[in-house]
Amino acid sequence: MIGVFDSGVGGLSVVKEIVRALPQNKIIYFGDTARLPYGTKGADFVKKYSLKITEWLLNRGAKIIVVACHTSSAQAGDFLKTEFQTIPIFDMITSCAKELSYCKNIGIIGTPGTIKSRAWEKHILSNNPEANIKTKACPLFVPLVEEGWVDNKASKEIVKEYLKDFNELEILILACTHYPVLEKTIKQIIGAEIVDPAEYLAKKLKTYLENNHDIEIKKGKPEFFFSDEPYNLKKIAKLCLNREIKPKIIDPF
Repeated sequence: MIGVFDSGVGGLSVVKEIVRALPQNKIIYFGDTARLPYGTKGADFVKKYSLKITEWLLNRGAKIIVVACHTSSAQAGDFLKTEFQTIPIFDMITSCAKELSYCKNIGIIGTPGTIKSRAWEKHILSNNPEANIKTKACPLFVPLVEEGWVDNKASKEIVKEYLKDFNELEILILACTHYPVLEKTIKQIIGAEIVDPAEYLAKKLKTYLENNHDIEIKKGKPEFFFSDEPYNLKKIAKLCLNREIKPKIIDPF
């Protein structure tokens, strides 16, 4: 199985891209809704629960781990790869940053934790030291998505306010798994190419499995676990996956 985790429901947008790239492979998803949001938590907290969730997914039979949370990717990605050196671990940043090394003017929006970590900037500048990077934390985007307000007057005004200084960009990276749900509204404000890192991650994951036939991934439908009842799950699942899902509530921590 492919183990996917996020701090809540935003990672369903990553599941969407993985299913599109690998439609037959079984996915087990864990959303830590009991402790969300990770985006405003400290690095030690994020590392602690990213480790616990990874161990839980591996114990459930996952052969590959996808860190479908930008905050966990930024604050715990390298830590997890050190702790689980024999397990393939894909995070939202390293799967994408190198591919964007051709760009000069780059915008990045994400949660406060992701932006504060500067992890995206570090990885992009390591491949392209000349890149001009502008970042912005947009914490209100997450509740907009979870409320289902993705294309109304309120969402448009909030997006416009956050991005009012984002001019002359080549690309805008959506460094939070909730943000792709707002892509249509963001495109109305920003003329740059919009980048969803989940698309890059899914392609890289597919290529990895094609080149590593020794890793056997079960076939089957995705399973969805949450540590607490997700808010507005029906609407969010419809926005991300275009279908309803049956969640299993379990908090093993």
